[in-house]
Amino acid sequence: MVLTDKQRTDLHAGIYEYLLSRGPAFAATAEALAQADPEARSSNSSTDNSKTDGNDDEPSNSNGTSPRKTTPSSATPVLEKKWTAVPRLQKRVLELERQISSNQRIHAHRAGFSGGTASAPLDSTTASGGIRERRMLPRPPAQHSLQSHSSGITALALHPIYTLAASGSEDGTIKLWDHESGDYLRTLRGHTNVVTSVDFCPKGGGYLVSCSTDLSIKIWDVKDNFVCVRTLRGHDHDQ
Repeated sequence: MVLTDKQRTDLHAGIYEYLLSRGPAFAATAEALAQADPEARSSNSSTDNSKTDGNDDEPSNSNGTSPRKTTPSSATPVLEKKWTAVPRLQKRVLELERQISSNQRIHAHRAGFSGGTASAPLDSTTASGGIRERRMLPRPPAQHSLQSHSSGITALALHPIYTLAASGSEDGTIKLWDHESGDYLRTLRGHTNVVTSVDFCPKGGGYLVSCSTDLSIKIWDVKDNFVCVRTLRGHDHDQ
């Protein structure tokens, strides 16, 4: 990338300011830069003058010029600030790119979503002038196919925080899945008949509640031990 004259002058002024801030060891290098590009010194001097409080009673050298002032050690040169800002911006860009890639993978099956952008907004207008409502229905191919139950699935619940899904089945079992990776995690056994409903606790999701046609309600600890912590009975029929 070719720098403009102003950008080149600002760069030289920043380097000059940085060299001065490093002390006497870099004074000769700063002077060589100032001789090669006098505007670097003048630009830096104008910046310093804009930061003063208007006090004109400063001592001068025998030739009538003001002595050169080095950057105070407590002040960070502009070049250092910009230099440290670049890695932070690069890290942020990488994080946003990963987030975009993840969103594309997760939402690619949705209608109107192509390449990270919505190709057809909700309630978009068709060529004939009518209103085409976007249908939020599953579209092939599926992100994952989770199979493990030996009978029909009757209930499904998603964890409010984590990528955890619970499915209940006619085989009387509850199975836990990682719906993001598609991995099977474990099976919860305890019901003796069809599991008709499952749901996570909305506050933190540390517990899973299930009910079955065996006339019982079970509370499962899905935070630590993945065991049934309580069984509630009292119903006398399954209708």
